[in-house]
Amino acid sequence: MSALTTAPIYELGPDFYDEVSPATFPHATLRYRNQQAAQEVGLSELTADEWQKHFWAFQPLPGNIHKPLALRYHGHQFQSYNPQLGDGRGFLFAQFQMASKLLDLGTKGSGQTPYSRGGDGRLTLKGAFREILATELLESYGVNTSKTFSVFETGETLERHDEPSPTRAGVLVRLSHSHIRFGTFQRLAYLKQPENIKKLLSYCVKHYYPQLTLYKDQELATLFLQAVSHAVAETTAAWMMSGFVHGVLNTDNMNITSESFDYGPYRFLPTYDPRFTAAYFDQTGLYCFGRQPAAVLWNLYQLGAALQTAFPDLSLDEIFADFGEVFTSQVHRYALKRLNLRNPLQEPTQAWELNVSLVTQLFQFMEEEKSLFEQTFFDLHSGGQPERLTRSPQKDLYTKESFKKLHDTLDCFEIASEERAQHPYFEKEAACSLLIDELESLWKPIADNDNWAPFERKLAEIRSFRGVYS
Repeated sequence: MSALTTAPIYELGPDFYDEVSPATFPHATLRYRNQQAAQEVGLSELTADEWQKHFWAFQPLPGNIHKPLALRYHGHQFQSYNPQLGDGRGFLFAQFQMASKLLDLGTKGSGQTPYSRGGDGRLTLKGAFREILATELLESYGVNTSKTFSVFETGETLERHDEPSPTRAGVLVRLSHSHIRFGTFQRLAYLKQPENIKKLLSYCVKHYYPQLTLYKDQELATLFLQAVSHAVAETTAAWMMSGFVHGVLNTDNMNITSESFDYGPYRFLPTYDPRFTAAYFDQTGLYCFGRQPAAVLWNLYQLGAALQTAFPDLSLDEIFADFGEVFTSQVHRYALKRLNLRNPLQEPTQAWELNVSLVTQLFQFMEEEKSLFEQTFFDLHSGGQPERLTRSPQKDLYTKESFKKLHDTLDCFEIASEERAQHPYFEKEAACSLLIDELESLWKPIADNDNWAPFERKLAEIRSFRGVYS
């Protein structure tokens, strides 16, 4: 474990957090332990008893945060400002200064805090189960995501209006890169605290964007916002090329490193549909699949507006002017990565135009034929090799005239990695997916008979192609 004489969060001081006490749970059943993530922060040698002591009873790790911290933030929820937010059922538990980054362990379902707003501070076990699967699959798709670190079932029963109740409870720990949300800055702007905004900016640059440490004042704020914008554009492109629909793209659900986290009513696309919406309560489709780039850009402007409290001359339109270009470039990069293809053209304009043709024709084909989103990327990996297309569950689509133009464009690219082209994952007929019906089918044996075997098999399948798309 990385030694810390004091956790970096204490550099900010008590204006940014509240010390809280974890809930006391009646029972502990370990349901998930991410040993790979534990190794990443030097905790892989913990015994079962030690794991429970730290990630169920939340006894502090040696030399780390001495008492859990509920973080303070505000945010726009569905583009309406809410100053009544903050960590309402979670806290920052530990930090690790690794060689290349600062990592956090934060919780979900660990009890009430000053920001619980009348809630019970708990998490349903099904919610934890869903987050495990989301983070595992997005990691396999090469998306910048938090990692589910630990889940214990707690022996409590919860009442919820949006699922059958009473339902089982769990407490989740996630490993993430940054606890600073867009809404952390927004709260300081709302409270008219420009000096704390500058303090928070310095903290973020020091720990997350150290390449900017030589700059100061407005130039630093400008470069910071540009760096966050580019990082967010990349993550959003990765979502789009993975068919991922976040569901609640509020400013309190976006952090300054652009890492995906805090998975609520997410979905993966069955078929390509720009209007596909994840959250049942998103009745206008504000955060539907096709609107995700616009939603995150709107959120970036809210982050920028918060920094204008301390740096009023910031020109947000200039700072975010290249968001669309960066996003499109990253869409091309992720599309080629997911298809294991390399553009052979050296002339930039020609290479760009070929990438545009590929992405445009790919999505036109998927929309016209209503092809399965993930299956299509799977089938066309390494250029759509004939033996794979002929055994696909949707093989009839590849004999249609609508596929010919796309196939001709695929032939203009080279295979990027022969090793990845021959990966055992692509010997299967069907791609690994995680649609809502499958989530429910995996949960049912757990709910009915406490049978976790299908869930464990799904995890093994998801991990079987780890590294193929990264």
